[in-house]
Amino acid sequence: MALKLARTALALAATVSLTAVSLPALAQNVAVVNGTPVPVSRADAMVREMVRQGQPNSPQLQQQVREELVKREILAQEAVRQGLASNTDVKAQVELAKQGVLIRALIANFQKTSPVTDADLQARYDQLKKQFGDKEYHARHILVPDEKTANDIIAKLKGGASFADLAKQYSKDPGSAQNGGDLDWSPANAYVPEFADALQKLQKGQYTQAPVKTSFGYHVIELDDMRDAQIPPLADVKPQLVQQMQEEKLQNFIDGLEKKAKIQ
Repeated sequence: MALKLARTALALAATVSLTAVSLPALAQNVAVVNGTPVPVSRADAMVREMVRQGQPNSPQLQQQVREELVKREILAQEAVRQGLASNTDVKAQVELAKQGVLIRALIANFQKTSPVTDADLQARYDQLKKQFGDKEYHARHILVPDEKTANDIIAKLKGGASFADLAKQYSKDPGSAQNGGDLDWSPANAYVPEFADALQKLQKGQYTQAPVKTSFGYHVIELDDMRDAQIPPLADVKPQLVQQMQEEKLQNFIDGLEKKAKIQ
């Protein structure tokens, strides 16, 4: 009986000792495959990425990630066993993948440490409002390749011809011709300078008395109407502006690095 009790005590002690050793390992790894640990940090990274893509975090997702990582470790070990890690093409792909991870981390860190501030956002919005102007114009135009045709069209308009009908007949602008030359509502600066200047000189219902030459050809322009500029509030355009400004800041950061780089 004493011998049996002694053996039981030794077994219990061994179990306690084994548990004490394995608990830290379990805390650091989700699994150990053929002696190689699969760290919790790797699983956490995969879970975060899947959550970012829209999957809800749950015990089921974490179990799926564990199973996937174990499977990957098994396959990766087999690839190494077969000597594929020494393959030139494989090495190149591994380096490209490593670069991709580093670049994404760099971009994320830059965006975190160089955010678009509210002051930056307000300044850009005010600048755009100023560029937009305080008026919008509903215009029509007829685009032709030569000055003579433009003058002939103006003569027809003076004779009472319909601007829309002449646009459909003569205009070479595929975007507006079949709509009677209609350009819809736009600020003047949406057009090339020569066109904008002529448009702003017109009164409602007037058309240009002489052809307007631009890089596109010769225009006859009619002003249907004008109104105060319909500029959306900052809150409505904030997401688009933030994205645009973030992209600009990132591009400037990349351009700066390229300029400083020594390339041979």
